[in-house]
Amino acid sequence: MDSITRSATAAASSADLGTVQGNAAVSVLKKALNQQASSAAQLIEALPQPALATSGAIGTQVSRYA
Repeated sequence: MDSITRSATAAASSADLGTVQGNAAVSVLKKALNQQASSAAQLIEALPQPALATSGAIGTQVSRYA
């Protein structure tokens, strides 16, 4: 968790949801979490896919990454 998310979490957890400031804190927290989710998805997409085995007894019958 980065510093922005930590501060947004602290502000949202201590805010009164009945106030404009409380609603703003929750909104900022949601945006920070969405940004982190997007960054994590991009990192996962950037991982290289392993090559499947084409010969030998291991890895040619069932894909272990499936």
